[in-house]
Amino acid sequence: MSSLPHASSTTRRTRMVLQSPKHSAEIKVEFPARHVLLLTLNRPKALNAMTPQMSDDLKRLLDWFEDEPELWVVIVTGEGRLFCAGADLKAWNNDQQSGKSSEQEGVVANVHGFGSISRRQSNKPIIAAVNGGAYGGGLEMVVNCDIVIATEGAKFAFPEVKRGVVAIQGGIPRVAKIAGHQLAAELLLTGKTVDAAEARDRFRFVNTVVPPSELIKTAIVTAEQIVANSPDAVQSTKHALLLSQKLNFTETVLTHAWSPHSKQVYKGANIKEGLKAFSEKRAPLWTNPKL
Repeated sequence: MSSLPHASSTTRRTRMVLQSPKHSAEIKVEFPARHVLLLTLNRPKALNAMTPQMSDDLKRLLDWFEDEPELWVVIVTGEGRLFCAGADLKAWNNDQQSGKSSEQEGVVANVHGFGSISRRQSNKPIIAAVNGGAYGGGLEMVVNCDIVIATEGAKFAFPEVKRGVVAIQGGIPRVAKIAGHQLAAELLLTGKTVDAAEARDRFRFVNTVVPPSELIKTAIVTAEQIVANSPDAVQSTKHALLLSQKLNFTETVLTHAWSPHSKQVYKGANIKEGLKAFSEKRAPLWTNPKL
């Protein structure tokens, strides 16, 4: 992983103010820019395979992110050679052989999906910074993120069918929505591996491909482009995007128009500030949302 860029004085103040929940060493927590949270999966020797502890840490940290008004965007990445290799198959095998595993119950109980990301319906933007690639549950996490930045040569696959299991934590409907039925079927039914360029150009779940040395820098720049905008408008827009995944066109428009997020935009302080700043030909000074 490349080192983070030098933090501004504003960033340093943000780091001093914010105190993340307790978590294990399996997740690293940083604040690389104001209003931006960076979470790094930190089991590099195990290719960041998901453990119960890592999943619990991610849930605790992302739930905190959802409720913390000072944080507007989260970046998720992995330490070492790979973003995430998926589930820890050795632990999974032990559960299966012992007869203790109840996969269906686990899926239902884990409301946010694999790694507390693959089915998370967050109104705040989530950026995946994918180093090396993502497999199985790791890819299920990636396809549910809003913006995906990957390193050159990164590899992606849903290899579940090769192991007798299924991408059951949300990856199937998400990649079908993104790529369409036939291309999703090609990935899911063959278990094939694709590189970052094909994931971007053909399957369309990667936004940008960059050299490894530029990955975190690019993710932070993208996050800063988002936080330069009104957080009320960004979160309301993200809410509408989520609605569009499950409602038809008219239902999405009307449900969004009457939502608390829309009310916050049009009754809040940031719309007044944005319009005033435009008329005064200056940059707006946004305030934290108050939903």
